[in-house]
Amino acid sequence: MSAGLMAIAWSSGAEAREADRTPLNIPASTLPEAITELSREAHVSIGAQGALPHIATPAVRGRMSVEAALARLLAGSGYVARRVGENAWRIEREARAKQPVAPTTVNPVLDQPIVVTAAKRGQILADLPMGVTVVSLDSMHRVDPRGGTVWLAGEMEGLSLTGLGPGRNRMFVRGVADSAFNGESQSTVAVLLDDARLTYSAPDPDIRLIDVDRVEVLKGPQGSLYGTGALGGIYHIVTRRAELDETSLDMSAGAETVAHGGAGYSVSAVANLPLVAGAAALRLVGYHAREPGWVDTGTRADANSGRVLGARAGLGLVPGDGWRADVTAFAQWLEADDSQYVYSPEAYVRPGQIAEPHDNDLRHLSARIGREGGKLNIVMNSAITWHEVSDTMDATIGADAFGLTNPQVLDDQREYRVWDSEVRLSGAWGHLQWLGGLSHVEARQSNLWTLSAAATSLALVDDRRVSSETALFGDVTLPLTSRVSLDVGARLFRSVVEETRVLADNTVTHELRRNGMTPSLALSWRPHGGRLIYVRYGSALRQGGADIGTGGDLDVLKSDELATIEAGWREQLPGGASLDIGVHWSWWENVQSDTLRSDGLIETVNAGNAQIMGAEIAFEQPLGSGWKLAAGATYERARLLKNALGYEIEDRHLPVVPDYTVRGALSHDFSIGDADASFHLSMRYIGPARLSFDPLLDRPMGRILESKVEVTAQWAGCDFALAGENLFNRRDDSFAFGNPLRFATMRQYTPQSPLRVSLAVRKSF
Repeated sequence: MSAGLMAIAWSSGAEAREADRTPLNIPASTLPEAITELSREAHVSIGAQGALPHIATPAVRGRMSVEAALARLLAGSGYVARRVGENAWRIEREARAKQPVAPTTVNPVLDQPIVVTAAKRGQILADLPMGVTVVSLDSMHRVDPRGGTVWLAGEMEGLSLTGLGPGRNRMFVRGVADSAFNGESQSTVAVLLDDARLTYSAPDPDIRLIDVDRVEVLKGPQGSLYGTGALGGIYHIVTRRAELDETSLDMSAGAETVAHGGAGYSVSAVANLPLVAGAAALRLVGYHAREPGWVDTGTRADANSGRVLGARAGLGLVPGDGWRADVTAFAQWLEADDSQYVYSPEAYVRPGQIAEPHDNDLRHLSARIGREGGKLNIVMNSAITWHEVSDTMDATIGADAFGLTNPQVLDDQREYRVWDSEVRLSGAWGHLQWLGGLSHVEARQSNLWTLSAAATSLALVDDRRVSSETALFGDVTLPLTSRVSLDVGARLFRSVVEETRVLADNTVTHELRRNGMTPSLALSWRPHGGRLIYVRYGSALRQGGADIGTGGDLDVLKSDELATIEAGWREQLPGGASLDIGVHWSWWENVQSDTLRSDGLIETVNAGNAQIMGAEIAFEQPLGSGWKLAAGATYERARLLKNALGYEIEDRHLPVVPDYTVRGALSHDFSIGDADASFHLSMRYIGPARLSFDPLLDRPMGRILESKVEVTAQWAGCDFALAGENLFNRRDDSFAFGNPLRFATMRQYTPQSPLRVSLAVRKSF
């Protein structure tokens, strides 16, 4: 082999002779593991230029030639095998060919199975015994700076968002919703970027999905894998890593216009630059979008316009022997010129008031080194995130109680720091698959609310919190029979929370420590290929703390704990169809909820005990001649059973989460002359929901119809996309909240964005 050829596997000796047809028994796994096993069973040498990607491969069983086995393993991977000797093969990238434009798919059934990495070891989706949705992005959505969490929520079941606007929303999964208000409590959904935790207590940063391969959403409590706070699930963004042997440049530009609003534009660029052949490469990503507004405030037309600017750099290094290191730097700056609520239903105008801008700025640095694809895998990862969120609110109404003459604005300044480090090992011991690791996460946050008048200001809230968790975790999958498996996981942790409040004359600090364990257990049955039936138990908790009042009074918060039992049926049907059905039941004790006080400030309380029962279904069916139907629905019965709020409540529904959602989509792939094209039409109805436990603050939400259509085409070396959203120009109230100071005295509404039309073009070099 040449110096630049990295050996994936090698067998030598008199036995190293390839028979025309070799008996093979290679289980479904990832590509590096499958190549290693093929080399061992067939007694041949198989090498590759650099490291092979960890994509899933199907099982290969029976008598066949090495050439036929390699063809099966490499089908759809972008790689081909070339014989370079009597007993030697080399895997190379196949020459680029014109690829048809494919629609975005949710849990697609492909010749190449989907590998889910959010479970901390690569597992094939069809075999994963838990509720999970994977959204794979097509070539156009990977370059669209407008695509973020809101877009993704419309493509799957179980993900809900509040509607304050980009960078202000809270995210919930499977009905695990504690409050519509952005307080200090830890988020119930952890946002990850390539194994590293981005958020802890912050609102959703709305990361734009530029050069992202897929988004994995693990549903239900993930305490055994991710520790405190992962009550609702995991939102994992998987980016495309630097490719070691390919130079490429993708560029895109787009324009859009909104009815009753202005115009906007977007640009993006992705460059991949090999530095050392087969050993080092750099991947650079940049994007910018000007997003049009549609709410007129006094004389300010389209006041709620915004901007997003992002950049990412990834350095990939392959020193050899299966090791790979990746260093990633990422930043996104998101701004909105004004809020988007109004005071009349179905209105896009409101009286003149002081502008309420919003900033959500995030910077992230991570380093990951791992050796994967063999019998023993090791991954070491460390990352730090700096995150600042700021809001300005008109305080000319509703701030009189604070004693400041002629108040003008209330500034909410929040800073978050998350340091997340982990080392984990995984592998096989006979038929037993195992995972073990050690992790440490430290999260710091500060919250400063300042009320300002013409010549003076008053600090209303000055809070700091430091949370840390050190944990030992593990997971074991044991085949009980050839078709039945048992999965057992647990996390032993030590958690510390320190709360500090700075008062006018002193500082009050409270610390809470806790040791504990969060287990998980799953039993799965595969009656035949393509069908999985499972039952799973999962658990998670959020550490308690203290709510320190403005007078220094201390209310100790209990930790809230959530346990879920779920059952699911996941099936790949004949003809490329797929079906995913799940039901779940959760018991949630001592729910921590951010509540809005009568003076407009937010405090965290234990609301009581809740119960959540739900079901969801997702279905895809090819109809022939390039047509495809996709549909899904969810139902959630989320109720507060034990009320510990200290006042009577009329409606025990948990906030924000709708009782049900229904979606459907129809797509068609076709050709027009030399152009490959696709058509995608989708609609989603979001059922009724409510805002708050407090009957004085509660507002109805939901009953929203969303609709969008997209036509894409590949012609003359370019990709084109023409899209429309809110096709019926509906004005349903998407969120019944805006300014907390005005909330008690002025009814607020957040109408849907009006009809929006966009055009984008992408060019690859």
